[in-house]
Amino acid sequence: MNTPSSLQPTTQPIRFYHRGEVVEVSGVQPTRTVLDWLREDAHCTGTKEGCNEGDCGACTVVIGELAGDGAADAIDGLTLQTVNACIQFLPTLDGKALFTVEDLKNQQTHKACGGTDKASCDSHSHSYSHAKSKTIPLHPLQQAMVECHASQCGFCTPGFAMSLWSVYEQHQAAGSRPSRQQLADELSGNLCRCTGYRPILDAGQRMFDLPAARLDAAPVVHALQGLRETQTASLSYAATAAETKDRFYSPRTLDELAALRDAKPAARVLAGSTDVGLWVNKQFRDLGEIIYIGNVDELKAVETRGDQLYIGAGASLESAWKALATRAPSLTDVWLRFASRPIRNAGTMGGNVANGSPIGDSPPVLMALDAQIELRRGERVRSMPLSAFYIDYMKNHLEPGEFVQGLSLPLSALSAPGLHLRAYKISKRFDCDISALCAGMAVELDGDKVRAVRLAFGGMAATVKRAANAEAALVGQRWDQQAVKNAQAALAQDFKPMSDMRASAAYRLKVAQNLLQRLWLETRVDGPLSAEQSSVWSSMPHDVLPSAEASAI
Repeated sequence: MNTPSSLQPTTQPIRFYHRGEVVEVSGVQPTRTVLDWLREDAHCTGTKEGCNEGDCGACTVVIGELAGDGAADAIDGLTLQTVNACIQFLPTLDGKALFTVEDLKNQQTHKACGGTDKASCDSHSHSYSHAKSKTIPLHPLQQAMVECHASQCGFCTPGFAMSLWSVYEQHQAAGSRPSRQQLADELSGNLCRCTGYRPILDAGQRMFDLPAARLDAAPVVHALQGLRETQTASLSYAATAAETKDRFYSPRTLDELAALRDAKPAARVLAGSTDVGLWVNKQFRDLGEIIYIGNVDELKAVETRGDQLYIGAGASLESAWKALATRAPSLTDVWLRFASRPIRNAGTMGGNVANGSPIGDSPPVLMALDAQIELRRGERVRSMPLSAFYIDYMKNHLEPGEFVQGLSLPLSALSAPGLHLRAYKISKRFDCDISALCAGMAVELDGDKVRAVRLAFGGMAATVKRAANAEAALVGQRWDQQAVKNAQAALAQDFKPMSDMRASAAYRLKVAQNLLQRLWLETRVDGPLSAEQSSVWSSMPHDVLPSAEASAI
């Protein structure tokens, strides 16, 4: 395998589209955040800094990229995704477009309703003087926020505006309107302590009643295409050309990534920066050399390969969870409660697995789905069960120079005859909280007998792992209350959980045992509880999987 050209000790500027033009940035550290650049260098102070760790949403911006062929979420040739600017490193913008609350001003000058008298203008909810000038003073989402009294202190408002703008563009392009619950899901990453969410959701619905003001995507697409055409090599960026220690590499092909990783086994692999970004902001860690995988399109695949569902390591959490929940709707709860939409847009399922946190929400579900993890070093690719990947706390079987290439799971694990699949997340808050306990459970029944079972838990040990003794207590047994009691007792042999700020050891063990009982109540042969009887989630109209989108996955 050839040594990638990006290893040459040079530096290239970071180039991206912002405020109507291509911007080139040089001389800043690779870990400078998009938020700091916006506020301190570009003097675009509409984007706010709140928590500086991706929780509050005050720094929400929208990233635009050229849409791939057949992209279901394309908007006039672009994809638009909300992300948290406070944890995104500036070099990750290379070749992309950055939209902030200041950009809404560029969409204010549009033809209004064309009315020639006050009555016709009043029917379109703007004044006759505005109609005569052919301008609308505020973007519809801004006007709706004003009309619905959806802002008080105003600090969080720019972040809400950008989340709402993303929703607005998506639905305007599709000719649809979001439900109130869909708006709530989209705004789950934006925190408001003043007005509460009722008037903000009112504004989200109201903005579709006002005269439309759409993004003119053509100049953005043209600029991004120009950037792509002039990219002679993968990005190798440093504050100075002579810098070798703190350098940011962004390979564009899988082979180049493999060669780069093999040549630099000590470099930090960066995906969505939803965890690594906090290492810099909160722990002030020096990351050294960084290999960013976000521009390797081959790693973003989420597709069916034979009898397997394949999820590339660079696929976003949003696209990966959507693919799983499309095939197994019982996973919708965990999908929408996995952090916020901006975090799911930026973070990757491969990164969540590679991170190895014992409280990560993806590994328990993937283990219950009998997933395999695919590892690559150079040209060698090997696979192993995900359940065997973790060795100890934050330790795994990755070799020097090796990286996670993807995940695969049998489609039968999502829809086999007699299969019952559940995922349960227990946390202090319902939305946007770290799990005290997360469980992935799959039980296959043959009549009233347990043919196979996979029970995986996070938050119960130094690693996410399967409950071997509890599984053994169930396989081959009648699926009844006694079998559940035996499995509950066996859980105490499988796990010796720890006490921490999120939960005590006794609480965790008891909840894990109770979740086994809940699984049985929902799946027992005689009189299983319906979703309405066992979960508040069923009463919330989460119409998040339109049939057209589901069929495209």
